[in-house]
Amino acid sequence: MNFPPVTFQDNQQFYNEFGTKYQRHNKGLFILAPSGAGKTHYCTNQAEPHWIDGDELWMSSGAHPADIAWWTGGEDTINRVDQRSDVVTMEAKRQGFWIMGASNYWLRPDAIVIPDWETHTGYIKHREETNYDGGATSDALEQVKSHIEVIKKWHTDHGVPLFNSIEEAVSSLADSAS
Repeated sequence: MNFPPVTFQDNQQFYNEFGTKYQRHNKGLFILAPSGAGKTHYCTNQAEPHWIDGDELWMSSGAHPADIAWWTGGEDTINRVDQRSDVVTMEAKRQGFWIMGASNYWLRPDAIVIPDWETHTGYIKHREETNYDGGATSDALEQVKSHIEVIKKWHTDHGVPLFNSIEEAVSSLADSAS
């Protein structure tokens, strides 16, 4: 899959603009969860703007190519985009932002979320039937399962805390970051 490369540059203004919409904290955080786990729903409905939906951050930065279904481009394409996203996430964390998203290659997350499969597929189906805003659909459940196996390695191989819901992870991390 062909899409333009990203040129990284000193762009503090980009992060400052996010600082006008989202709260900065003393410690940045990153929650990794597969598509359909409830990240966008949580970020959209949070009472105060603590958590940034990673898709917003990555699309705004150009790490996620615009107008291209890059997640259908195979492992090499997904890995390329995830590596680009890691650079942006790393800097956002350094600047005290809290991010949750599904793009990750080498950056260690602070927590991972993997809902039980029945709940997870229910979230995906509900999103499709009500207010589809992007992400995995019911016809891509095998890809979701495959991504879950990759995400689980952060827990099994590196000891990253594993939670069953976004709310549990948020609660735990927010307490530890205070």
